[in-house]
Amino acid sequence: MEAAFDGVRVVELAQWVFVPVAGALLADWGADVIRIEKPEGDPYRGLASQGIGTDSGGVNLSLALAGRGKRSIALDLRTEEGKEITHRLLETADVFLTNLRPGALERLGLDSGTLTQRYPTLVYARGHGYGVRGPDADHAGYDASAFWARGGLAHVLTPPDSPDPIMQRGAMGDRNGAMALAFGIASALLRRTRTGRGSVIDVSLLATAMWTLSSDVLSALQGQQPRAAQPGQAFVNPLVGTYRTSDGRHIMLVFLEADRYWADFCRLLGREDLLEDPRFVDLAARGQHVSECAAAIREEFARRTFDEWKALLTQIDAPWAPVQAVEELLDDPQVLANDYIGDVDNEGGEDYRLPAVPVQVDEEPPPLRRAPEHGEHTETVLLELGYSWEQISQLAESGVIP
Repeated sequence: MEAAFDGVRVVELAQWVFVPVAGALLADWGADVIRIEKPEGDPYRGLASQGIGTDSGGVNLSLALAGRGKRSIALDLRTEEGKEITHRLLETADVFLTNLRPGALERLGLDSGTLTQRYPTLVYARGHGYGVRGPDADHAGYDASAFWARGGLAHVLTPPDSPDPIMQRGAMGDRNGAMALAFGIASALLRRTRTGRGSVIDVSLLATAMWTLSSDVLSALQGQQPRAAQPGQAFVNPLVGTYRTSDGRHIMLVFLEADRYWADFCRLLGREDLLEDPRFVDLAARGQHVSECAAAIREEFARRTFDEWKALLTQIDAPWAPVQAVEELLDDPQVLANDYIGDVDNEGGEDYRLPAVPVQVDEEPPPLRRAPEHGEHTETVLLELGYSWEQISQLAESGVIP
C-alpha cells in the first residue's frame, strides 16, 4: 500500500529528540528522510539515560525511536564542499527540517530567508525552544527548560508542600512538539499542492507547553490562578477522581455526567440505600455533601481488590480506568489489539520493540524500520547525487565526510 508521504524527500539537519522525532514520524509514513549528522555524530547517540540509551547494554532505544526509518549521511557543513553537498540535496528536497538556532543557520547560509528565496517550493520547518522572535529567540532550549520549566508544567504539577519542583519524564515536550511539527509539515505540503509555494513552519517547545496546559492558560486569561496539583483527592464531583482499592491500587472514575451514572453505580455496589439518601439524590445534593458521598464510595472501594474492581466495573457502561504502571501497558489487551507497540527488524542485529506513532491509517499502524548507524548511507546518497567514487574518496581524504 502506498504510504501518505511516498515520494516526499526530507533533508533533516537536527539533533537530540524534538525535531528528529518529527522526521521519524514522516519516515513512518513513507518519506525519504535523509539525516545530516556532523562527522562526530549527533550527541544524542552518546546520551546515557534510564537504561535505554548507550547505557542499555544493547540497542540504544532512545536513538532508535528518534531515528527510525531514516538514512544518515555524515557531513562537515563547515567546509565549502559540505555546503555544496547540502545544497545538492536541497535541490531534490520537499522539506528542510532543522532545530539549529537562528545564528547557526545564518552562518551556514541555511536560514529561512536564504533557502526560501533559492528554493521557492521548499517547506522550511524548524523546531525551537522559544519561538523565532523576541529576546530569547536564539536561546538554547531543551524540553526540560523550555517546555517543562518555563512553560508552566513544573509549577502546576508540583504539590504545594514540595520544596522543589518535580522533574518531567523523559522527552515529554519533545515528542509532543514533534507531533505538532509533523502536522505543520503535512499542512504545508497540502497547501503547496494548491498554491505551488513552500511555507515556513515553526513549532516551539514553549508554545507546545501552553497548548498542553490550555485549561490552565484559560483560567489565567480569566484572572484566576490555576490550582497546583494536590496529593490525594480534592473532590468537586465525587464520581470524578481516584479511589484506593483494598490492595493499595487505584481506580479512576470519570463520571462527568454524574446523574446519568449514579443509580447504576449504586446498584452495582449493592448500595441502593445511597439512592434513597437525600444528601446524594442528585448532582446538586452530592455537591453540597461531597465529603460524605466521597467517604461512602471510598469505603466501598476499600472492600475489594484492584482486580475485583476491574471485573466489577466492566458491568457498567461508564467511563473508568485502572491506574496502571507503565510496564502494565506492555500486556494491556487494548495495546496489543491495536498494535500500539511495534516490532523492528534490525537486519541481522538484535531486534527490538518501539511505541508506534499514535496515528493509524485504514486501521493499520505504519511499519517500523530500524534507525541508521551514524553516516551509514553517506556513500549511497552521494552516488545518488551524481558524485563519482573518485570524488567520494577525495571528500573523505579532505575530512568533509568521515
